[in-house]
Amino acid sequence: MVQKSQKLLSLAQQLRLYKPQYSLTEEHPQQRVPKEGTNSVSQSLNSTAESAGINNRAAVLVCIFEGNDSDLRVFLTKRSSSLSSHSGEVALPGGKREDGDADDIETALREAQEEIGLDPALVDVVAVLEPFVTLSGIAVVPVVGILFDKKAFVPSPNANEVEAIFDVPVEMFLKDENHRTEKKQWLGYKYSLHYFDYQTGSQRNFQRMR
Repeated sequence: MVQKSQKLLSLAQQLRLYKPQYSLTEEHPQQRVPKEGTNSVSQSLNSTAESAGINNRAAVLVCIFEGNDSDLRVFLTKRSSSLSSHSGEVALPGGKREDGDADDIETALREAQEEIGLDPALVDVVAVLEPFVTLSGIAVVPVVGILFDKKAFVPSPNANEVEAIFDVPVEMFLKDENHRTEKKQWLGYKYSLHYFDYQTGSQRNFQRMR
């Protein structure tokens, strides 16, 4: 039995109380949250965008764990340079929803297993965040999960999709010095493109979020 970190337990408890401010179809959606100790995440949580009626859907996994310095960290991937879209970019594990997926949670967990070898049984899903729609019209739903037993996870990148797996401190996303924006325009639509810069090893990686 793995002794669970008090820091992660506290974070999980807070995230389970989270209620999204909006969904794709409702101004104030009601979302079920898992009770403490619940493992069946697909039964405990309901996607905030489940009734959005959008064919192009995707989900990403925000998998948080405690690092060696007791800091909260999250896994990221560098996408394969051979991919037809977003090649070479840094991203959260995730991808498009498939017909066999029960919900957005299952999509995120399945994609994480396919891309980085993360066993869904190791992940305690605690929250589903507001969906957002990309410029290409894909609704992306972030699924937040806690990895209590970091040692049980042996990264295994899928070479067809992922060039590298690494992790960064969650705090990195909160520091102004790591964040910059660029104003863009696409088909007459103006938007801000957000960049998060982080040094890992000898290579500088860029986390791009739209």
